[in-house]
Amino acid sequence: MLTDPIPKVTLEMAVPTIIAFLITSVYNLADTYFVSSLGTNATAAVSVNASLDQIIMMGGSVFAIGAASYISRLLGARKKEQAIEVLSTVWFIAFAFGMLILLFGTAFMRPMVRVLGATDTCETYAVQYATYVLLVAPLMASSFVMNQCLRAEGSALYSMIGMGFGGVLNCFLDPVFIFKLGLGVTGASMATAISKLVSFLILIVPYLKGSSMLSISIRKFRLEAKMLFEVVSVGSSSLLRNGLAVISAIVLNHIAGGISDSVLAGIGVSNRIMMFPFSIILGFGSGYQPVAGFNWGAEQYDRVRECYGFACRFSIIGSVVMGLFIAFLAVPIIRLFSAVDPHMQQIGALCIRLQCIALPVHAWVAMVNMLCASLGYAGYAIILATARQGSCFFPIVYPLAWLFGGKGVAGTQAAADLLTVIPASVIIKRMLRIIREKEAAPADRN
Repeated sequence: MLTDPIPKVTLEMAVPTIIAFLITSVYNLADTYFVSSLGTNATAAVSVNASLDQIIMMGGSVFAIGAASYISRLLGARKKEQAIEVLSTVWFIAFAFGMLILLFGTAFMRPMVRVLGATDTCETYAVQYATYVLLVAPLMASSFVMNQCLRAEGSALYSMIGMGFGGVLNCFLDPVFIFKLGLGVTGASMATAISKLVSFLILIVPYLKGSSMLSISIRKFRLEAKMLFEVVSVGSSSLLRNGLAVISAIVLNHIAGGISDSVLAGIGVSNRIMMFPFSIILGFGSGYQPVAGFNWGAEQYDRVRECYGFACRFSIIGSVVMGLFIAFLAVPIIRLFSAVDPHMQQIGALCIRLQCIALPVHAWVAMVNMLCASLGYAGYAIILATARQGSCFFPIVYPLAWLFGGKGVAGTQAAADLLTVIPASVIIKRMLRIIREKEAAPADRN
């Protein structure tokens, strides 16, 4: 973290994370792919339940992202015992949040899927898919904490194995449960739940065996104000980002569903397809984030600045290449999920291509956001986290839908991404000035 060349250590941290996120995207898309053979209504139901996944992960991420940032800084400052207390506390809090989602979601199943955007024609399918996903909500939320914190201590490869194995398993279980056992959408939900359980078991092993740098213990559970403030202040950016992602997805579901199930399914499928480049960007950012945080905690400010510069160059160039490739193949890709619905194909392909245009901007803003979070500048991180699907999204979603119908809905996220360049430009100037001031003040170092 402190001595290896920045490109080398960043890629060593990032590549396993990218692979893990890609595998997660594969199995999320696998559900959609196999369910799509059951019809447009079933595909729309899976798209609706993507918001349920986001709600579950939202609870885990608010603590996981904040804890990972805090832990990497604590480890850089050689405060291991305090880092263990942080991990133990956030793990149990995340598990408890997952239990609340399980209880309330099960008790109010049909009202829940209607709020998420299910239409009359896909409500039954939406309930079937949500049933088993809710059962593993506590495991999903706490797994996210373990996954992030393993990366914070430098165990990105094991984190990849934990996430990746469950994803691969889901791809094999989907056709068995959906077709061979004849369980349909319920089978897709069961396959997802089993895969999440397996990932949880893999991720918790190093903590139980004591083979990780940190550990999880109820005896280390501490509800201390300073700790919670450090975790939640940084993690709140993730909470707001995921919370707004849920709200924006629900808004899009309702607008798209009000037009037709074809538009609803097309938007949902295209967003899941775009999770591939988003996962690479997020995985790379999650790999460089602990490197930046670790060096910040060790007061190696020149390496922090170098880390950000490398991350920007790598992510922007990569996003341009990915965007061109995916945009060129947009039509054949979307046809994999609907061979008989031309309207869904049209809307889905348009949504993919427009988001590919905005992909480099999305990549750069993500790097700026993660720099702020890794260094503990929660306010800036919150502004950027809430921009893409909040302050830059909601002012345009209804006007675009009113003016252009389904095509306007398809272009909303891309337009919002382009607008995020405005707050990001202001914030990165301030962040780079702060880093340069730290570099120029060696007398302040311990």
